[in-house]
Amino acid sequence: MSFGDPNNPYGAPQGQQQPGYGYPQQGQAPGYGYPQAPPVQQQYGGAPVPTTMPGSVSGARVMLWVIVGLQILGVALFAFAAVGVNAAKNDETLKEDATFQQLADYSAGMLWGLVVFALAWAVFAAVLALKFNTGGNGVRITTLIFGIITAILGLYPFVVIGLVHTVLAILVAVFVGNANGKAWFTRPRY
Repeated sequence: MSFGDPNNPYGAPQGQQQPGYGYPQQGQAPGYGYPQAPPVQQQYGGAPVPTTMPGSVSGARVMLWVIVGLQILGVALFAFAAVGVNAAKNDETLKEDATFQQLADYSAGMLWGLVVFALAWAVFAAVLALKFNTGGNGVRITTLIFGIITAILGLYPFVVIGLVHTVLAILVAVFVGNANGKAWFTRPRY
């Protein structure tokens, strides 16, 4: 028996090991009956699930925080105006001033009501901004409604100051309502 004969089936293999004799195959398809699993990121029947917050949704959250800051500034201005109007109503020198009388036409109670409303709106915006990481489609719909109402309220009574609110609110509604926003808020949470 010669081990040097290449046609000898009982001889030592020549060169590299032959496949199928107990040595694992490398770089070949899996065995029979075992299909290969799909990649982890692949989702059947739709777009891939986002694992990080898309830029437009993150931008909407930042804009909500800007609205919160503007609301806090508005709370401070309304409170200052309420205190100032209440203290100056009895001043005899200001009774002839038409500009002050226009401001004094607002009662102190109405100004304090505006303070409470602006503070409640700021808290509502802050809660929505905080829920962007964990919230579902309900947070998305609530943010859309919040953005639309804020855009409408930004037009009256302060058109110049409200214009900033209007633009920010429209952008929040657009960024949350687009496909990236829908994908983020309807993603599965395991």
